[in-house]
Amino acid sequence: MNDRATPLPGGPKGPDGSTGPRDPDGSTGPKGPDGSTGPKGPDGPKGPDGPKGPDGSTAPNRSESRSVERQDLVRLEGVWKSFGPLTVLRGLDLAVPREKVTVVLGASGCGKSVMLKLIVGLIAPDRGAVYFDGSRVDGLSDARLVPIRRQIGFLFQQSALFDSMTVVENVAFPLIEHTGLSAAARAQRVREVLEMVGLADAESKMPAELSGGQRKRIALARAIVLQPRLILYDEPTTGLDPIRSDVINELILRLQRTLHVTGIVVTHDLASAFKIADRMVMLHEGKVRLEGTPEELQASRDPVVRAFLRGESGLDDLEEIAAGAEPGVRGAS
Repeated sequence: MNDRATPLPGGPKGPDGSTGPRDPDGSTGPKGPDGSTGPKGPDGPKGPDGPKGPDGSTAPNRSESRSVERQDLVRLEGVWKSFGPLTVLRGLDLAVPREKVTVVLGASGCGKSVMLKLIVGLIAPDRGAVYFDGSRVDGLSDARLVPIRRQIGFLFQQSALFDSMTVVENVAFPLIEHTGLSAAARAQRVREVLEMVGLADAESKMPAELSGGQRKRIALARAIVLQPRLILYDEPTTGLDPIRSDVINELILRLQRTLHVTGIVVTHDLASAFKIADRMVMLHEGKVRLEGTPEELQASRDPVVRAFLRGESGLDDLEEIAAGAEPGVRGAS
């Protein structure tokens, strides 16, 4: 069916079905600016801007694409990022579903941590687009990024606690910086999140008095104190023994279940990855090599994916060792 409306042969019909009196020039109805012979009646076909009809003609229905966008809290489209002569991301396309834990795997240097910094706006892409909750955020000024960043918690690889502050002061810091809560309200919120991570009795301790696992948990409490919609985890179990690593895994799962947050976890810890992931993404040479459920990743026949999951070095890595280079390190983490 032609999208363009077809002029009617005559003007408006009268009660008897006639086409109305003729104009002096012989036409059967009032002419429009384009010379057409009469406006369409209510039953005429819609023009190109009208809603889609039952036959699929005229304007496209955008509800399906909007529905897909609403399912994704974060999207990266065609993102490139270089540092000097080193290109780290090469047209990265990634969609992160809401209220799920997405684990991002890949060799050192494939761009995992760079991707997290792009999402939170710490760096900008050279090309491509970054979206949060359907709105494009790359290129926003720091002032306009503030309300976006308040919705994102970041668990840094080394915890990044302030050494000179107590546990309470570390966790309360985002509340002081970004809210107008009273001291009593801040104290109540800090107690709530410390209870969530099982360290309510550590309020007065200094970071130096905490174990590695406890520091991670305090950093996680700080990351959730503003009640974010998205939590970014950069190597959350690095440096922890298997027992304390599993504590962090359980906390990630608990937060996802109780707070309904979206999580993006960058990790090399395969045991952790397969325990917490709803969805897994494998990056390789700055692009998504494979994405799917943990079961789909395990069943993959892709040689790059299989070598990574088995911890097997390839010929390229052996050649780099022979040349004195660090194997697998081709960019930024």
